[in-house]
Amino acid sequence: MTRLLPLCSVFVALMLAGCAGNDESWHGKDISGLMPELEFQLKGTNGNTVTPADSEGTIRLLYFGFTSCPDVCPTTLTDLSRSIHQLPEEYQDDVTTLFVSVDPRRDTPERLASYVNFFGERIVGLTAEEPTLRQLTKRYRTTFGYDEPDASGNYNVSHSSAVYVFDRDGNARLLLRPGLSPEQISEDLAQLAQESSP
Repeated sequence: MTRLLPLCSVFVALMLAGCAGNDESWHGKDISGLMPELEFQLKGTNGNTVTPADSEGTIRLLYFGFTSCPDVCPTTLTDLSRSIHQLPEEYQDDVTTLFVSVDPRRDTPERLASYVNFFGERIVGLTAEEPTLRQLTKRYRTTFGYDEPDASGNYNVSHSSAVYVFDRDGNARLLLRPGLSPEQISEDLAQLAQESSP
């Protein structure tokens, strides 16, 4: 089973403390003003460089994982896909899921494409060389690690299960923690979509 890395003290504070003010209207954790805006330069499933400009104007869900993940990643992506399908029809195309693989040694563009396509049309598979991924995860106050390979060369990757939600302007707004139902996530996304509707 995927082991989640202990989160750093700042990240734990974001999840547990009430430092973001009144977030009673959200099911996720309100992180407005506590995280930097969405910024990255990664490789997409077609081999081209992808930046936030490619999904500009949509609500972005940023999730770090890997395609060999046995449980947490597929469960999370399934829940996100279900939550988006539960949105009012006019908002379903306004949400983009960014699945960033932190296992670039195994997750080739072709493998990523096959994986994300299984979970829906608006899921973008991304990755990069490990140093770039380290910088990106550090930007959002998390990390990842690799277990020792077994005799067959297989290894597990530990990573956070949190999902970061950015509004249409690329501002960090919510942290979706494990345990939220697709219905709760959908309610948060609908609220965010309504307040920032073009």
